[in-house]
Amino acid sequence: MTAPFSDDISPNSELPVVRMLPKANARAIRHGFPWVYANEMVTDRRTKAIPAGGLAILQDEKRQPLGLVAMNSNSKIIARVLDTDVDAKLDHDWFATRIARALRLREQLFDAPFYRLIHAEADGLPGVIVDRFGDTCVVQPNAAWADVHLETLCAALADVTGVTTVLKNAAGRTRVLEGLDDVSRAVIGTAPDAPLPVEMNGATYMADLTGGQKTGLFFDQRPNHAFTANLSKGARVLDVFSHVGGFGLAALAGGATSALAVDGSAPALDLATQGAAAMGKSGAFSTRQGDAFEVLTSLRAEGAQFDVIICDPPAFAPSRQAVEAGLRAYEKVARLAAQLVAPDGILGLCSCSHAADLAQFRNACVRGIGRGGRRASLIHTGFAGADHPLLPQLAESGYLKALFFRL
Repeated sequence: MTAPFSDDISPNSELPVVRMLPKANARAIRHGFPWVYANEMVTDRRTKAIPAGGLAILQDEKRQPLGLVAMNSNSKIIARVLDTDVDAKLDHDWFATRIARALRLREQLFDAPFYRLIHAEADGLPGVIVDRFGDTCVVQPNAAWADVHLETLCAALADVTGVTTVLKNAAGRTRVLEGLDDVSRAVIGTAPDAPLPVEMNGATYMADLTGGQKTGLFFDQRPNHAFTANLSKGARVLDVFSHVGGFGLAALAGGATSALAVDGSAPALDLATQGAAAMGKSGAFSTRQGDAFEVLTSLRAEGAQFDVIICDPPAFAPSRQAVEAGLRAYEKVARLAAQLVAPDGILGLCSCSHAADLAQFRNACVRGIGRGGRRASLIHTGFAGADHPLLPQLAESGYLKALFFRL
């Protein structure tokens, strides 16, 4: 077997060299695929000795350079391509260049600094998520290399954007898979001691940047919130898995007569209530805490009907192993919700499960609607906003699907 390391050292570094197996798809890496899986690389004790987040030069089986990679032998994704230039230096300027490029796009898209600033691989920073809330950025370093270089990343982030506070959010399943800690902290500045108001699509959302889900707010649904708002004038709206009121508050901003938000989290519903109050819509907004499936069943027993229903659950299929169970759950949501939609009403069903593709999700929804005794026409398919760009080579980066049916 060919030795995994070469005697040739990159002229600007003393980094180890790692090599792909002969049957591995090095062409995909050359064409922009950003990951090398553990079963595609020659590994021995020296490879495994590279610390999590350590850098290496990646070569194909013919010892031709493919790029600079970050290693983590504890992960199924053993290497993440950081740069096609094997001599690249991960210094302040390297990070600043990528952040500035990402910022230019967001400034083209939005008038106010509230958006997903860095969307991982699609913005050239694999495994890194950055959401911006005015003068504060929340960073999710979901890969080991980003944890190692966090201070440099955050310093560059502050310099490029001018933000005064940068928070590390260490929650999430991905960090566990990478073997990383769950300690969140303020890297620059001081964490806010109260939720921040964020205006989108005419609605006001209260974002808890330190104790909320993910980074505090889901910017990815912004265009789907807007689509819902346009359908909601004069409507009775039900927002299931509402978090801080995403679809319900947008619907009220669009002229809905009422919005009921359902979620299992009391703190999230409290933030949603605060958002409605900030909009002057308290009288039209109500909440119900509980398991979504149980609440939908109870509403059916009560004879409730709604003109617009949106269901935006958490990822029921977070991995390939969970796809079948996840699709059954999406089908059940569709079945229960369909029974509550008034004639000629709208049912919006969302999935953030990257492991379940659009066709699988759509089929599950259609089955559920049919089993709920309803007929439907699909009127719109929505995706994440443009501040969540898709890396074409990486299907996983196109995770969000939103289907709108007229029943």
